[in-house]
Amino acid sequence: MARRARDDDGRRDLVVVGNGMAGARTVEEILERGGAEQFRITMFGEEPYGNYNRIMLSHVLAGLESEDAIFLNSMAWYRENAITLHAGVRVGRIDRHARTVRATDGSRTPYDALVIATGSSAFVPDIPGMRTVGRGFHQGVFRFRTLDDTRAMIRYARTHERAVVIGGGLLGLEAARGLQTHGVDVTVVHGPGHLMNQQLDAAGGYVLRRGVEALGIAVVTSARTVGVLGDTEITGVQLADGRVLPCDMVVVAAGIRANSSVAATSGFLVERGIVVDDQMHALDDQGTPDPSVFAVGECVQHRDQVYGLVAPLWEQARVLADVLTGTDPSAQYHGSRTATKLKVAGIDVASMGVTAPERPDDDHIVVSEPRRGLYKSVVVRDDRLVGATLVGDLEKVAPLIQAFDRGSPLPEDRIALLFDLGTAPAEVGVAELPDETTVCNCNGVSKGTIAACVRGGVASVAGVMDATRAGKGCGSCKTLVAQVVEWAADGDLVVDESASWYVPGIPYAKAELVALVREQDLRSVSAVFAALAPGGVEDARSKMGLTSLLRTIWGADVVDERDGRFINDRVHANIQRDGTFSVVPQMKGGVTSADQLRRIADVADKHRIPMIKLTGGQRIDLLGVRKEDLPRVWADLDMPSGYAYGKSFRTVKTCVGSDFCRFGLGDSTALGIALETRYQGLESPAKLKLAVTGCPRNCAEAYVKDLGVVAVDGGRWEIYVGGAAGAHIRKGDLLATVDTPEEVTTLTGRFIQYYRETANWLERTYAWVPRLGIEHIRAVVVQDAEGIAATLDAAVQASVDAYRDPWKERDDPAEPGQFRTALPLTVLPQVPVR
Repeated sequence: MARRARDDDGRRDLVVVGNGMAGARTVEEILERGGAEQFRITMFGEEPYGNYNRIMLSHVLAGLESEDAIFLNSMAWYRENAITLHAGVRVGRIDRHARTVRATDGSRTPYDALVIATGSSAFVPDIPGMRTVGRGFHQGVFRFRTLDDTRAMIRYARTHERAVVIGGGLLGLEAARGLQTHGVDVTVVHGPGHLMNQQLDAAGGYVLRRGVEALGIAVVTSARTVGVLGDTEITGVQLADGRVLPCDMVVVAAGIRANSSVAATSGFLVERGIVVDDQMHALDDQGTPDPSVFAVGECVQHRDQVYGLVAPLWEQARVLADVLTGTDPSAQYHGSRTATKLKVAGIDVASMGVTAPERPDDDHIVVSEPRRGLYKSVVVRDDRLVGATLVGDLEKVAPLIQAFDRGSPLPEDRIALLFDLGTAPAEVGVAELPDETTVCNCNGVSKGTIAACVRGGVASVAGVMDATRAGKGCGSCKTLVAQVVEWAADGDLVVDESASWYVPGIPYAKAELVALVREQDLRSVSAVFAALAPGGVEDARSKMGLTSLLRTIWGADVVDERDGRFINDRVHANIQRDGTFSVVPQMKGGVTSADQLRRIADVADKHRIPMIKLTGGQRIDLLGVRKEDLPRVWADLDMPSGYAYGKSFRTVKTCVGSDFCRFGLGDSTALGIALETRYQGLESPAKLKLAVTGCPRNCAEAYVKDLGVVAVDGGRWEIYVGGAAGAHIRKGDLLATVDTPEEVTTLTGRFIQYYRETANWLERTYAWVPRLGIEHIRAVVVQDAEGIAATLDAAVQASVDAYRDPWKERDDPAEPGQFRTALPLTVLPQVPVR
């Protein structure tokens, strides 16, 4: 590889164009081989974040994972490894003669070695109505490829009802399932005759379709979309056969295309992707390998193949790291045999090799049970497994992958491949797997590698996953990883105690932590760290949880330390994507007055607030308020805080109740206002949303709130707990039926206090109630089975008595710069840290 002149430290300049999974993984592999001593590393990424697991975006869309949880490398990782990251910066051209890359921010960065890892982007067919003149995509059209795409889909889904997903492959089905969790009716439109036609044959696709439709997702196959209808708002999509599918949202998941434009304009050979040789050198437009330029990942075409799966990308990264660092200068990549194990919209699917016989003498064994949702197919050629498809039952997937990858001997009776491969019973099956068996397909981690890690001293499942990356891809292998770790530990498995800690920096579960805080009279976050953290070291990730807990324990007697708060709690407003804030004044029970409305309108005009929005909680949201304007906005409003920003009691939604509604069975408005007045701003492990509805028609949606109250016949009230209607949807469990509003107030407060004292940090009631069990909670809160009802009542009353409105107590800023915007947020993009 040609080299530029070395600087004094003897290291060469390595530039990586692309900060996605392939680019970051290549850098990780280089660092593992001592690359930090050989290279000064610079990376460019078009997204303004660290590196995240794109596979898990469907989990974020469905509410199964938080954004923070999918980040693989935080900004701290780049700093710790002395990597210069240009986040949110695109490279426009590579100057091969000067050996520099030119970026859109005007910079020119020299390189001795260059890695192009620009990945792929969503393919969007040219369908009339999908784009608007001069404005890009129609406002209701979405791609599903990036974190920003996912965020936009979630926001839009909250206020829209019907979606059409164009594309019935893996990504389209995951998008459909994710949107469904937000209460959207979804139809999947797929051009080919069956779903996931790249991985499944027609029979397997039919079984998958039955499973998807059983989830309530409509499927239309052999259908081509020819138009998106609607001017300012989407009203539907038109199919080639003339049918119109009504919708107000369209998601395009019609495949991906390699991002190869920067290579093409810089003189490299591009076909379906950037053409590379076996050492991952990029070929120039004459077909000659460039000794200083490499390419890796989804943007690459190797031996006429373009890969969209993770495992081949990791193999390419390992070969490239060997070549660049000189660990193995002769290393070569010869292509990948792809085997995938997936959970598609909750349905298990595995596919490897061919999906059907290709020669007359191929053995083809099929077991199809559509009514049970099961399909199994294997193709054997010359005593080798060359293809397998499984839907609904992956019991045999591990030995099948082993046979496919390694050419393991096959039984003479081919049907045994699907029913009995001669392995040990399930309880000892892990022990029978050869060491070379791939456990984690995404990261290429074998059983032997995991076992060696355990025998090397890492004896917890979490530790092994961190050390080997097993289970860090799509996550479908986590159960098998845990089984291998348990087998390798041979009884010495170390339980990951930190999983039970309330916050990551303090080694105690919540009950123990609360007892120690009270026993040692610890009233500030810094005091808790000094007394209870290992070595007294403060942990930034733990501060917000500890602040909330201390407020719950001590109320007004807590020692406030502002660095222990979220930005929202520091300035008492909700930060938005552009760095401005939203202000939601309190309107108890959703009831307002003409005077309040005039004040809100006057404040919006005076401070030039760009948007006024009605929230789902029956409140008015003023969006786009600058940080420095917040105190003046509060003063001019002269209304209490609505707590739309806190991990606290938020709102009580009500219907008009018995005063005006002819169906009303109880005065829901008065009771809702009373509850909001009593518990306003109450600190809790996560936000609390309540509702009171005047009859079972449920106009205030009480059945799907953290705590909902419903008036029923006979003047009685039903109390429901643990409901959800956001990213998660869950009907609440009936806690009790009582006779009076006073009983509602008592049990509501007792339930909230029990939740405050026993829930984990950021654990919503819809997770906490099932975890403890409604029977147990009912026994404690209603029946006083543990004899703590009076204590809970007294504790919540103490918190109620300690309430202070932060918008009223604002005489002086807590610090000189509290309400000053020092720099635009675009200068220093905020990146979630895992």
